[in-house]
This record gives sequence, structure tokens and C-alpha cells, in this order.
Amino acid sequence: MSCHISYFYLPFKTAATVVLMLSSPEEEVLAKACDAIYKFASKGDENKVTLLGLGAVEPLYKLISHEDPIVRRNAVMVFGIMASNHDVRKLLREMDVTNSLISRLAPEEDVVIHEFATLCLAHMAAEYTSKLQIFEQGGLEPLIRLLGSPDPDVNKNSVECIYLLVQDFQSRAAVRELNVIPPLLELLKSEYPVIQLLALKTLEVISNDRETRVILTEHQGLDYLLKILETKEFSDLHVEALAVVGNCLEDVDTMQWIQRTGGLKKLLSFIGVSTVPDVQKNAAKAIAKAAYDSENRKILNEHEVEKCLINLLGNDNDGVKAAASQAISAMCENLASKRAFGPQGIPQLVQLLSSDNEEVKEAAVIALANLTAASPSNASAIAEAEGIEPLINTLSAERDGAIANAATVLTNMAMQEPFRLNILSHGIMSALVGPLRSTNSQVQSKAAFTVAAFGCDADARTELRNASGLGPLVELLHSKNEEVRRNACWAVMVCASDELTAVELCRLGALEILEEINLSTGHKNNFSEGALEKLLDNNLSQKYSQMGYLSSSNIITDGFYDCGQVKLHI
Repeated sequence: MSCHISYFYLPFKTAATVVLMLSSPEEEVLAKACDAIYKFASKGDENKVTLLGLGAVEPLYKLISHEDPIVRRNAVMVFGIMASNHDVRKLLREMDVTNSLISRLAPEEDVVIHEFATLCLAHMAAEYTSKLQIFEQGGLEPLIRLLGSPDPDVNKNSVECIYLLVQDFQSRAAVRELNVIPPLLELLKSEYPVIQLLALKTLEVISNDRETRVILTEHQGLDYLLKILETKEFSDLHVEALAVVGNCLEDVDTMQWIQRTGGLKKLLSFIGVSTVPDVQKNAAKAIAKAAYDSENRKILNEHEVEKCLINLLGNDNDGVKAAASQAISAMCENLASKRAFGPQGIPQLVQLLSSDNEEVKEAAVIALANLTAASPSNASAIAEAEGIEPLINTLSAERDGAIANAATVLTNMAMQEPFRLNILSHGIMSALVGPLRSTNSQVQSKAAFTVAAFGCDADARTELRNASGLGPLVELLHSKNEEVRRNACWAVMVCASDELTAVELCRLGALEILEEINLSTGHKNNFSEGALEKLLDNNLSQKYSQMGYLSSSNIITDGFYDCGQVKLHI
């Protein structure tokens, strides 16, 4: 029978016949049928679909647990190849084959069975339902054991499957308990780059958990990683190695260790000489992660990390520029760093505000917002770098984060009168009308706050009034967001400083909304009562109508009229 089967090509009718042979009681026939199907399926996806249509999967499923080792091996080989097809995987999930495949990972099984069972599981682990099945059926333990297999294909398939499984937090915790770190570190010594890369990718995911980072450090994992970074021949692995190091640097103990051993100096030097954008980007991300801790910021400042980040701002790659800007934002919490970035970093960040890349623009303006917080010298540096116009242009950027932070920078600069007047001359109040109309609460809040910062100037109030900006400002008094409501009240209080604006605000309904706010203990705030008082003091006809009296400080000028007292609602 077997002599009539071509191992390299099976016409449809012959394929159908061979599928029927999968039900034979003879072990030799079964083994040869599986072998022929394996070769047929290996030729392409179309053949896998053909076999699926011929009903080959169901009888093959029975054969992966067959008592004959050759039949079992050949059937598992077919599953390993077939599982690359989406429709086949769907059927395998429905049949819940993962349990049988996990059983094939036992130490006594043939290495070829290990290879193709792990290959099949790796294909299936790309989808959530199968991930869950593999985890719940105890697949992690044998997969971790097979990381130490002498066969590189088994190593590769096992680590790939684990990498896909640990995307889920349950598996991340489980692999830590199953002591996955030592075998993963051993795989970094593999002669096969694809295995090293998958090991690093897995370490990157699991080192997001602090407990895993501790274990990684205890097993000299950072030594392995730094050696990879120091070796030019491993340049293909530098991006992933840096990502793992970046996770580890979040912990102060690790940062102190890497500083003591000279690793931090090497790392920063490595970043300085690298010309690979992804390496530079991951390096900046590593610094940003580390900089969220105050002790880490201090250590990084001592190693003059600011120079390194400023250099990265001048990179041609947008991803590097954005990552460097984000790292600067994080480092700004350190006052010494904030001062260090000013002279050279601010002019470069200002240039990035004109970038065509919205992510770069947003990252740069966030960095400027952090740099100018409580720092008059950095605000001056922005003005000197001619940053006012690009900041005002950023108020109409595509990203809400860019708009909100541009408003913050301009507000920070307004603390100094010369800059405030300069900013006003660039038409900031007109530029704020768009952000006031935003549906994003952060943008609304920052825009209202900026109106309050600049509204003390009469010309600014006139500009806002003429640009139809008072309407959207009054609308923000209705906001359910406490911060938006408070800042809107503050802006109304400042803008109500002259009669024309106060009258217009009353016409737009600000008075009624403020009265409603002040009646509510939940909505009333530090500025709502002041805003109401200011509105009435600068609209005396309205005040007399509302209150029935005027204060001794209220001076009647031309235009005052008594429209009669408002009827009180009982």
C-alpha cells in the first residue's frame, strides 16, 4: 500500500485516501499515512486547508496519544505543521487538544515529539483561549523544563510559547514561582540569535514585575545583559537587552548596584556612541523609567545624564526625540537636573514644537511644562529661544496632551510680566477659544486656568470678548469635573474685572449658573463666590436688581438704571 503513496505530492483523491488510512488498525499503515500527510501539509497553507476539509484533524487527534511511538511521533509532527493555519487552530481549540499535547512534553517522549508538540502549542498560544487552556492544564512547568533541552528547536518553540503565555499576568506570576529565570539566562548563551532574542523578549515582559526583577538580579542577570550590550557581535540583541535593563533600573537597589559596579557609566557611554535608533530610544525609555524614583534621579544626575539626553534630542529619528523628551520630563523632578537642562535643552525642545510628528510635539511640550514649573530662569530660556509663537501654535495641535501642556507652559511664563505682555501681543486669548471648546476635561481645565492667568489685562479681556471666548468659558461652569469648574470660576472672576465683560458674562448666563453653584455644597469652590461678587460689582444695575442694595464701595457711573427687583423664587 505505502509504495503507491507519493511523499512529495498527493493529488486530492490520493490525499482523501490517505486520510481514510488514518483509521487503519495497522500501526505501519498509520505511521506511513501520517508521514505522507506531514509532507503534504508542509507544502503550503492550501494543503492544510485541504486536509482540514477532508476531516484529517479528528483521526490525527486520536493518534497523538497512540501507544506506538512512531505513530505518535508522526501524528504530533502533522499537528505541529498544521497548527500554523488559523482555521486548523480554531478546530484544535474546540477539540481541546492542548491537554494531550502537554502530555507529549513528558521527559520519556522522543525529542522529535517534544519539538512538534511545543511548535503546535506555540502556534496556539497566540490566541487568548488557548493561552488560558495551556495555563490551566499545567503546561508551563514542562515548557520551562524543556528550555534546558539539548535540542535547539525544542528550546526555540518552548521559549516562544512561554513568551506568548506571559503576556497574561497569571502566567507571569506562575513562571516566577516555577523558577524560569535561570534557564532563560542560559538561553542567552545559545549560539542561535533567534533563541537569544526570544529569551530576552520573555525577560522583558516578566521583568515588569518587581519580584521577578529581584530574582533576576540575584541570578546575576544584569551581568549577562551588560555583557550583551558590551559585545558588538550581539548588536541585534541590544534593543531587547536595554528594555530588560530599563525595567530593572526602576528599583533603587538595582540602580545602586549598577552604579557601584561601574555598569551605569558603561551604559551611558554605550548610549552616547550608539547610532541605532531603537537602541537610543530604549535607552531613553530606560532612563525615564528609572527617573520615576527620587533616589534614582539623584544617581542619574551625578552621572550627568542630562548631557546624554540633550544629545538624543538632536537625533534624526522621531521615536528617539520623543523618548528623550519623556526622559527629560521625568528627570525634571530633580532640581539640579531641571537647572542643567535649561541652557541647552530648552532651545532644542522649542525646535521640536514645530515637528510634523504629533508624538514628538506632545513629548517636547510636556517636557517644557515640567521644566518651567516654579522655574523663572527656564521660562526666560523659552522666551530667549523664541518659543512663544510655537507654543501658541501648539494650542491648536492634534493631541489633547500637547494642547493642555502648551497652555501650562504659557501660564508658567505669565508669572513674569514682560513675558506675559509678550505672549498677549501674540494673540493668546484668541488662540484659547478652541481649547475652551474642547471636550477633553484636562484641556478645558488648563485653558480656563490660562485665561485666569492672562485675564487681569484689560486688552486680553477685550480680545477674549471679541473672539467669542466668553461663551465657551461660561459653558465650563456647568462642568461635572471639579477642577474644570473651579478654574472656570476663577477665570470668570478675573474676567469680570470690567463692566463690559461683566455685562456680557451676565448676558451669557454666568450669574445664574454661579448662583446655582453656590447653593450646592458639593459644587461650591474657592472662586465661585468671588466670581459672583465680582460680576455684580461690575454690573451695578444687575446687582441692585438682584440684591436690592449697593455697597458703599459701589460707585454709580453713567448708564446705571433700576430695572426693578428680581422676584425671589420660593
